[in-house]
Amino acid sequence: MDIQENIVNKVAQSGLVTIDLATYAPKEDIQVYDIKDNLFHGLLLKEKDFRTFIKEHDWSQYTGLHIGIVCSTDAIVPTWAYMLLANKLEPYAKSVHFGDKDTVLENLFIQSLDTIDYNTYQDARVVVKGCGEIYIPESAFIKFTLGLSKVAKSMMYGEPCSTVPVFKRKS
Repeated sequence: MDIQENIVNKVAQSGLVTIDLATYAPKEDIQVYDIKDNLFHGLLLKEKDFRTFIKEHDWSQYTGLHIGIVCSTDAIVPTWAYMLLANKLEPYAKSVHFGDKDTVLENLFIQSLDTIDYNTYQDARVVVKGCGEIYIPESAFIKFTLGLSKVAKSMMYGEPCSTVPVFKRKS
């Protein structure tokens, strides 16, 4: 007796659209420039010394990177110092931000999510992938939810086989 079973992939037939926000992650490395290394005794910035550093430093080492500028010590850094750094980094870096690596990552995710045409998901049933190999800031999930909730029929979080409902638009 030959028994043939039909295996049905119910997830594939469900019409769910799975979105992995990791696809919106920056491809380039993020590096942090800590201005503390330019402080005299770790406390204050001497303008003359800083301007000499700005002029002589090899800025090309930041080519193609996303740069966050911070001061990790409890020092008062004049705003113009950050402006000088940004000006010197801009021709080389992919992008320049004020903040640590997490802040830069968050900024880059938000910028990338701003490019989405959410109308593509008009009346779609969407699952936002929850587990992945890279860290995705919560702010990215919030940003995506706010854009998607205006057009999608429903949104779930997780994997297609195990989801948590986020919203369902009333018909």
